[in-house]
Amino acid sequence: MWRFLTAPFRGLWRLIDGLRRVLANLLLLLLVTAIALGWWLSRGPDVVDGAVLFLAPEGRLVEAATPPAPMDLLQGGRGVGEVVLDDVLTAIRRASTDSRIRALVIETDRLGPAPITKLAAIRDEIAAFKASGKPVIARARRYNQAQYYLATAADRIVLAPDGYVLMQGLARYGTYYKRALDQLGVKVQVFRAGKYKSFVEPYTRSDMSPEDRAVTRELLDAVWGQLRADVAAARKIAPTVVDDYVIGYRDLLAAAGGDTAQMAKTQGLVDDLMDDNAWARFKQTEFGVDPALATATPLRVDVDGYLAATEGWTPSDGEAIAVFTAQGAIVDGDGPPGTVGGDPTVAILQALRDDPRVRAVVVRIDSPGGSAFASEQIRLALQSLRDAGKPVVASMSSVAASGGYWIATGADEIWAAPMTLTGSIGVFGLFPDVSEPLQRLGLDVDGVATAPLAGALDPRRPLSEDASAALQMGVDHTYDRFLQRVAEARNISVDAADAVAQGRVWTGQEAKARGLVDQLGGLDQAVAAAARLAGVSSYHRVEASMPLPLRLQLLQQLVPELSRASPGVGAQWLSQLRRDALEMLSWNDPDHLYTHCQCAPLAP
Repeated sequence: MWRFLTAPFRGLWRLIDGLRRVLANLLLLLLVTAIALGWWLSRGPDVVDGAVLFLAPEGRLVEAATPPAPMDLLQGGRGVGEVVLDDVLTAIRRASTDSRIRALVIETDRLGPAPITKLAAIRDEIAAFKASGKPVIARARRYNQAQYYLATAADRIVLAPDGYVLMQGLARYGTYYKRALDQLGVKVQVFRAGKYKSFVEPYTRSDMSPEDRAVTRELLDAVWGQLRADVAAARKIAPTVVDDYVIGYRDLLAAAGGDTAQMAKTQGLVDDLMDDNAWARFKQTEFGVDPALATATPLRVDVDGYLAATEGWTPSDGEAIAVFTAQGAIVDGDGPPGTVGGDPTVAILQALRDDPRVRAVVVRIDSPGGSAFASEQIRLALQSLRDAGKPVVASMSSVAASGGYWIATGADEIWAAPMTLTGSIGVFGLFPDVSEPLQRLGLDVDGVATAPLAGALDPRRPLSEDASAALQMGVDHTYDRFLQRVAEARNISVDAADAVAQGRVWTGQEAKARGLVDQLGGLDQAVAAAARLAGVSSYHRVEASMPLPLRLQLLQQLVPELSRASPGVGAQWLSQLRRDALEMLSWNDPDHLYTHCQCAPLAP
């Protein structure tokens, strides 16, 4: 009787179990198929004789790609795309000696925000490419200043007849919150060491301080002078022609009858005017690149495809020199994507210390600083590498200031680009007091404490004198430690370190003149320096990075990037605002002390 009653349930269970097995096998088959398809599609194309390398960057130039969040992948991308600088440099370098590549074409329409140091590095690599005798042509429908600066590396610059070249000089404008905070009743207590440490000024002033104005003017003048000289030399025109174009834009445009493209051609900034149809015919006539026959005659090869096709070109003989990239704000603990988390960074550096295959380490810094505590932990990890007999070289990218410079003091040598922003050796602390807005809302805060400092850092209550004094003493002590680190690293006195500190920002060129930097050069030169310090003549470079979690690796294979369009100016501004807000939310120094620079990478 019991068997008769349970038989239908056993049959139902077998059916459910069978369906489960079938669905599991189908899901596994789908996963394997998707991964295999992703691998197949990611294979590099065959590079034929007479191929043309097209450099058409989409998004902002970065040192390292920001690890994506799962929702970013599911939504089809990250908004503003990213172009890894070293990928571009490697492709151009390989193409210069590849007999199959006959020319380089630069298309800049989708290039997003680009720091001048990274653009200068690409221009230098293009100059080496041109030395091989291969032509370089740039074309865009319109050029902003950054795009045009890159385009000037070409032998020939082409512009659309209804386009423009927007050369406008350099500027830095900030938003100051003091009046708004006063109206809200929010008091921001500021503690700082360094008279040029301007990061806190937006919360304490309604305008730029005289000190910050003077330093910023010097920085902008220095960088603009270099940019203007580079453009003038590339276009074989006098620097005054560039000045006339920038300063007298209105008058020149009036003389050209409002025709911005013809104005740029008349002033010698571009060579030819071609609309999309004329440009397509030119590519077909000059290079045999026909979009309609792209699959039959694959003469166009893009950077990503070319890198995949030439993957075996990366040398692997000799000793290993590891390169670790520290990009973004420095935060304590793990940190969100796009930041330099103290804990994972230290873990990677310790792994490099213990890896017998690694002979030296280059830390590539692209950071305005952040947590003083995390900066010191990373410096100690670099010191541990050196104590283990492995030389360390700091290579500065666009910005290596405040905490970024603190990290660099842990290296044997410091290299920077001429227009790197560095220094900003200073410390600050911020504490918001929102007690007045709460009182306006009828919210009262009261309680008891066992000691004067218990609950002292509660923003709902005014900061006590004891807490204020403690915070200022902490800032002063951290600044003294910072000076000591600089003095020891640069073999100078503390007074000499203080003379070039005080929160002041220097270009790489100025920092070298003042002893804060050893040599001027890029990442390749820094890697060569690390090999020299390690006493090895045959070496290869390896990338040291934290691997993506398995779930993100699978998502990258399964979910295609749905949109590759660069956003407009408004979207880029909002995206930058979002990044700034997320960066501030990641401030988590355990002592509330920060070595952060208000020096975003200068973009032309």
